[in-house]
Amino acid sequence: MKRRGVIGGMDYRNALRFILLSIIFIIVEEAGAQSFTLQGKVTDKDGSPIELASVMVVSQGKLAMTSLQGEFNMQLESADSVVVRFSMIGYKTKTRVLRKPRGKQTLLIQLADDNELQEVVVEGKTRRHGTTENLDLKTTKQAPSTSGNAVEEMIQTQAGVSTHSELSSQYNVRGGTFDENSVYINNIEVFRPFLVRSGQQEGLSVINPDMVEQVGFSTGGFEAKYGDKMSSALDITYKRPKRTEASISASLLGASAYLGLAAKTLTWTNGLRYKTNRYLLGSLQTRGEYRPSFIDYQTYLSWSPNKRWQVDIIGNISDNRYEFEPEDRQTNFGTLYNVKSFKVYFDGKEKDLFRTYFGSIGITRHITSKTDLSLLASAFSTKEQERYDIQGQYWLTQTETSENLGVGTYMQHSRDYLSANVRNLKLMIRHRTAKHDIEAALGYKFERIKESAAEYEHRDSAGYTIPYTPSNLELIYSLRAQNRLNAKRIESYLQDTWRFQSRDSVPTLFILNYGIRASHWDFNGETLFSPRASLTITPGWNRDLTFRLAAGLYYQAPFYKELRDTTVVNGVTYALLNKRIRAQRSLHFIASMDYRFRMVNRPFKFSAELYYKALARLIPYSVNNVKVTYYGDNKATGHAAGLDLKLYGEFVPGADSWLTFSIMNTRMKLNGRSIPLPTDQRFAVNLFFTDYFPGTTRWRMSLKVAYADGLPFSAPHRELEHNSFRAPVYRRVDIGMSYRLIDNTDSSKPSLIRNMWLGLDCLNLLGINNVNSYYWVTDVTGQQFAVPNYLTGRQLNARLTIDF
Repeated sequence: MKRRGVIGGMDYRNALRFILLSIIFIIVEEAGAQSFTLQGKVTDKDGSPIELASVMVVSQGKLAMTSLQGEFNMQLESADSVVVRFSMIGYKTKTRVLRKPRGKQTLLIQLADDNELQEVVVEGKTRRHGTTENLDLKTTKQAPSTSGNAVEEMIQTQAGVSTHSELSSQYNVRGGTFDENSVYINNIEVFRPFLVRSGQQEGLSVINPDMVEQVGFSTGGFEAKYGDKMSSALDITYKRPKRTEASISASLLGASAYLGLAAKTLTWTNGLRYKTNRYLLGSLQTRGEYRPSFIDYQTYLSWSPNKRWQVDIIGNISDNRYEFEPEDRQTNFGTLYNVKSFKVYFDGKEKDLFRTYFGSIGITRHITSKTDLSLLASAFSTKEQERYDIQGQYWLTQTETSENLGVGTYMQHSRDYLSANVRNLKLMIRHRTAKHDIEAALGYKFERIKESAAEYEHRDSAGYTIPYTPSNLELIYSLRAQNRLNAKRIESYLQDTWRFQSRDSVPTLFILNYGIRASHWDFNGETLFSPRASLTITPGWNRDLTFRLAAGLYYQAPFYKELRDTTVVNGVTYALLNKRIRAQRSLHFIASMDYRFRMVNRPFKFSAELYYKALARLIPYSVNNVKVTYYGDNKATGHAAGLDLKLYGEFVPGADSWLTFSIMNTRMKLNGRSIPLPTDQRFAVNLFFTDYFPGTTRWRMSLKVAYADGLPFSAPHRELEHNSFRAPVYRRVDIGMSYRLIDNTDSSKPSLIRNMWLGLDCLNLLGINNVNSYYWVTDVTGQQFAVPNYLTGRQLNARLTIDF
């Protein structure tokens, strides 16, 4: 018994020893793998916090995002060395190595700007915080183009945007007219010519794509800093190059040259463009001598003598001329079993001039690293002439029976002259803190417009003048206008962007933009107040999701076109300026979301936006080609509602593409009747697709597809409430192939030529006859026939681009 106790005792001691050794071993193991806390803050070179930056430890599979204050906090396992990587788009990635970290570690990280990424704003890769979306113009640089206005052509492919003419740079946004879209270049509002009535007259837009650094676009719910327009805001920033650069391009439709100079305190960019769409207009069904000539020169000088001061000067001279001598036209239209032929022989010619000058100077004082004070002055001047005398003798025939449905003559005459000067002075201040971006401005605008217009149209059919009277010679249309406008506007706004977050362990991020805009116009004595707000929510449970809500009261302050009220006296229409007119009003409600995801290991973004616009005090209008004619009085109310969807991403590695789908419903109550707005496009599908040949990035293909509902229309010189027709669907496919002859972008050796592209485009690949507008033929019985005016046919275009 005693020996067993000894043995038992020995067993007990051995067991105790084993347990103690095990505990010590576990403690040692735990000590070797103990955790620690890593916290800190990520800022830029100016000390401003960088939100949503990535803090990653790849070896442990740990990732954290910085808060709105740039702060982060994460639990990690200790090791001999822990490698932490800090990254954010637009900044250079930084790495820190921690040696045997213990307890609580604090890091203050400053990320340097990545100059290469700063020059390109990549849509779908940078996070959208408000209702303004940043678009990448570089994506569409080698895309097929008919107008040469690359920025507007890219805008036309976005969700909620529509156009029905490849010759035009104009666009409609969510049921609005062309005139409801504001355009800014470097915080200066810019204007387009007023008298343009067809896409082929437009020429070059005011935006030079070679000089653009950033494109911001909002289809609704935009900030208070954008002016008194109801539909959209396009915000263009011209670039300040980091080095000397240049490019030239040429095609069958025109040519352009760009030169950018960079020094230590000064940058200077220059752009020269020439366009002639004579070759393209040759595919129209109206044959004749087309002589379009459009030339534009722009310059942007930015000088920073020190860190406190910056001076920016922009200049633009544009001379757009359009001359046309028609010869004949033959158009077949109708259905398969009811084909009509319209044949016209012409005499006369058209000669138009649109010459504009624009200049601005901005002086900015950087009071502190967080506060800027700017004084902006700009002037816009336009001289416009539209002159034509065109006579046409026509035959309208039923093809199956050769029956003459209408035989006659028409005469169109116009002598329209307009000069306009708009001068603007604006004082603007901006202040930034960790949580707030505050911006305010006060502006004074002087407008002077002088108009002299005389137009008429005479028609006869089978020897009878339309409209027919037995004793008098009547014109179907006659207009006279002699108007002067001298008016002043005072405009101001105050807005704040406030960033805050919830107190959860994984916080939800909020960005609230709110502000108010006020203006007064002495012409009609109207004062407007426009409150606006939008909220962006990035939930902590999924940082790939973003939700946005926006609402605001927007006004369309009347300008020259909306003011022209008409009165008919003895068959002649007189256009006078209506001093009783009031601003149109639109109440926006918007709810949207973005979802970022990866598919086949490539980045994508899906966006959906639901909107409703309550419209009041509307000034009814009609649209013919790109000419908008207003009633000149507030006579209607209405609404616009719809859903916009967009899928963006790299369907092919390294090439951005997108697909959009929009549905919309608009109604307007006019004179007791409910009718669709003239820009009511019920659906639209747009595709922009880029691809590279397998195994090489030298061959590139760009495809543009548009499929959009036709717009409502009626016979000319009739009331809008009698709109009873809808144009056919707009369908178009353009494809372009580009080959990179020279690629020295990544070469370490200096080279004069960085890039050389040779391209071949097939415009209107399927040869579809899209309807632009209608010419109306009236017989003696008063029956009218709508003869379609078709757009351009299938054409080839060769182009060459060289970057230096």
